Amino acid sequence: MSDQPMEKKRRLTLLLIIVVLQVLFLGGIATSYYAVGWFGTEIKIKTVPVDPRDFLYGDYVTLGYEISTLNPQLWRESANKPSQGEAVYVLLKPSANGLYEATGIYRSKPSTQAGEAVLKGTVDYSWDDLLRIEYGLERYYVPEGTGKELEREARNMIVRVKIAPWGQARINGLEEVTPS
Repeated sequence: MSDQPMEKKRRLTLLLIIVVLQVLFLGGIATSYYAVGWFGTEIKIKTVPVDPRDFLYGDYVTLGYEISTLNPQLWRESANKPSQGEAVYVLLKPSANGLYEATGIYRSKPSTQAGEAVLKGTVDYSWDDLLRIEYGLERYYVPEGTGKELEREARNMIVRVKIAPWGQARINGLEEVTPS
């Protein structure tokens, strides 16, 4: 008879542990997203958007970056160039106009110097004269009703991206290119 209260106590303890682990897991996901904003380095990338609507999430702009379509000559590894679905790291350096440009593609994360950044991506496809890379930054959600307007204006847009030291990246905002 004395086993029943002990068994209930064990079950309650196990349930409590499971709930706490779930809360910690969800809190960790949320914290990692915000930590990019706190600790990340901001870079600017030239973009061209594509599509403005998602039935579940509302308006968005699909973004295509100049650094998404790269010359295979930027491949810095001795082995064969990467194949479709392979993870790669793209080394970015600021150009004279302040926008970041790709200067190298690697299989493992390269070391950086001051002012440089590294974006992790996945090879979408690879041809003889072209590497197409996706970074997970191709979709940017905007307020309802503004997707189509942004799509028209986005030919003159720059994306501000925050990259955390551990490699996670997120879009921090869009800004218009000012004519010089």
